Amino acid sequence: MFKPWLWLPPKIAHDLGLYGLKLLSRIPAGSDNPKSCSWSSSSFQQLHFHNPLGIAGGVDKNGETVLAWQSFGCGFIEIGTVTPLPQGPNPGKIIDRNSQTLSLWNKMGFPSEGSDVVLKNIEALKRSGKIKIPLFINLGKNRTTSNENAHLDYTKLMTHFQNVADAFVVNISSPNTSGLRDLAKLESFEPFIQALTEHHKNLSNRPALLLKLSPDLPESNFEFVLRTCLKYDIDGFILTNTTTSRDLTPFFPKEGGVSGAPLKNLSLKALEIAVKICSLEKSKKIIISTGGVMTAADVFERIDKGADLVQVYSTLIFEGPGFFRKVAQVAKQREQTSRSKNFGSSEASSR
Repeated sequence: MFKPWLWLPPKIAHDLGLYGLKLLSRIPAGSDNPKSCSWSSSSFQQLHFHNPLGIAGGVDKNGETVLAWQSFGCGFIEIGTVTPLPQGPNPGKIIDRNSQTLSLWNKMGFPSEGSDVVLKNIEALKRSGKIKIPLFINLGKNRTTSNENAHLDYTKLMTHFQNVADAFVVNISSPNTSGLRDLAKLESFEPFIQALTEHHKNLSNRPALLLKLSPDLPESNFEFVLRTCLKYDIDGFILTNTTTSRDLTPFFPKEGGVSGAPLKNLSLKALEIAVKICSLEKSKKIIISTGGVMTAADVFERIDKGADLVQVYSTLIFEGPGFFRKVAQVAKQREQTSRSKNFGSSEASSR
């Protein structure tokens, strides 16, 4: 398939793509029924997913392109990262890609129009009655907020979005906000997550509360965070955010995070650990795998390894929005093959 956007500089392609998606969200196509792209549907708490393939945080930062993505067949979308106050991106170059390694580098740093603007966008979507997929909201702190006061930014956002979010995603895993990942360290995490869960329990409306984790946490620290989340009854996990490792991408700057194919093994390892630790409570938790999901085979590998849902980000850069329908076609072919095998087995056993 011809992909003209890959010939453009990354920032220009990003901006033009966003503009096109905004236009598409304003025309009737944006309200297409997602049931036309239904496969492996499931439910969690009060949420229903027509299919398990969604869009990761960072694609639609301000809730401006939801209808367009819904029309392409995604099963859910994560809006954000949203910060309490508006803030711009980090200075300098903020995005790059490498087509040979199917990798994407970014140093954006939570650019956001702020919680008030995003809330208005989502309220307008809800009033339109066109939203048929779950909306997750990825929450982050402003870069000027200290880690000591970080919990106040997150709890403020929970209160702000409690009536429009289907799930909250607590983002303490981006490498692009100075010191943010320190909140997941052994000495910092428990008091932080305790403050958030206590606030969450007191909300009049309580969307599911999820935590998005870094692939770069030492394994012992990663396991500690997961077990602490089970202790405080976090509803699930998104695994994982971008990596600061440059083992497979030495051509990118040292600062910033890398996503795409080089993230695959790190994300799979995180999924394996989470499935093992959550095994006794698996029916009560939701595990979402993201990072290095570049093909339909990657999607089904994550599901086979225990992920309830899967998200994509970088593959939308390299494959385009048609990826959702491509995966849906493969899913339906797999279902037909499975039915044929089962039918053949039942016939053989009846002879």
